[in-house]
Amino acid sequence: MPAPNITASTRYTSRGTARYYWVVTIANYLAPSSGELNAGTDLSPEVMDLSGFGLESDQIDTPDVSNRFTKKIPGPINADDSTLTMYPSVLGTDARQLMPQDTAGYVVIFPGGNTTGRKMHVWPVRVASVKYVYSASGSDPDTMVFTFSPTNVPAENVTVP
Repeated sequence: MPAPNITASTRYTSRGTARYYWVVTIANYLAPSSGELNAGTDLSPEVMDLSGFGLESDQIDTPDVSNRFTKKIPGPINADDSTLTMYPSVLGTDARQLMPQDTAGYVVIFPGGNTTGRKMHVWPVRVASVKYVYSASGSDPDTMVFTFSPTNVPAENVTVP
């Protein structure tokens, strides 16, 4: 008898659905409450792009003289360099006020939207830098790139309360 198929996924693109929150305080980031999430700020309408917010494990070679094949074991876990690219306001009332350099908080990512029962990822972070990118030609919008340093292991695939 053949192995059963994996449960079929409901495929989607996160554009237009995903939400990105900045939350200053969460008592237990492994299981935030809806009140804590709602006390945050939804950055989504100002997010142009993002990168990182993923984990990767180094590989450690474990050779032995009895075999030409080199086995591996999982090693230290590292976070990708993580950024949010956002739009600045000419008036200065934008994400710079919420997330100045060295500010600690949480980036909460809802890939399928902030919908009860779906999954979210909670990243405890510190704002490492805010870089301003200006378009001298005027052919692109000016942006701000917020770079984040993870301060603890992120909580991935947490059920949205």
